[in-house]
Amino acid sequence: MYPRARLDALSDAVFGVAMTLLVLDVRLPEDFHTDDANELLRALGWLLDKFWPYVLSFVVLGLRWLGNIQVRSRGELVGREYVNWWLLYLLLITCVPFTTIIIGHFGTLAPAIWLYAGNTALIALVAFRLMALTPDIERDHHLRARQVQLILLIASSLLAIALSFVTSWALWIMFLNFGAPALTRWKYQSS
Repeated sequence: MYPRARLDALSDAVFGVAMTLLVLDVRLPEDFHTDDANELLRALGWLLDKFWPYVLSFVVLGLRWLGNIQVRSRGELVGREYVNWWLLYLLLITCVPFTTIIIGHFGTLAPAIWLYAGNTALIALVAFRLMALTPDIERDHHLRARQVQLILLIASSLLAIALSFVTSWALWIMFLNFGAPALTRWKYQSS
């Protein structure tokens, strides 16, 4: 058996590093130099193609982290199977900066969308498995909210993959995840 608190500490560190690494690709080229304010503004405008994937990934990771800390368990120890799935979950989380860089550079190309959306769908699927393995999980509105958010992540990921076959703007469907907190509030109030 393993102390859940140690996994939580590792998780916080991995999420913090992954969320920080996201922004490293949002930068002007090393060889860019100017004394002209308008030229700088134009160059900053070109960074939007990299900034939006950063924002999307930050929100996706932020919602996953919040979901992790909101789900409550009375169990202080977890088994080996849980630890193995948790490590797989963290591995997928650490892949988000890489997939975000790919989207930042090739966001309109279908394989980039498949990579990013596939990674986010896998994160959600593994999170569902972790919920099933969590000892003494409290079945409250926090758990239901996390389930709704994970379903939205899976649905938007699969929809982005499907849309990538017909449009280069398929990744924009992932921004539906920005509405996850409102959706969970609405779902909680209606039940």
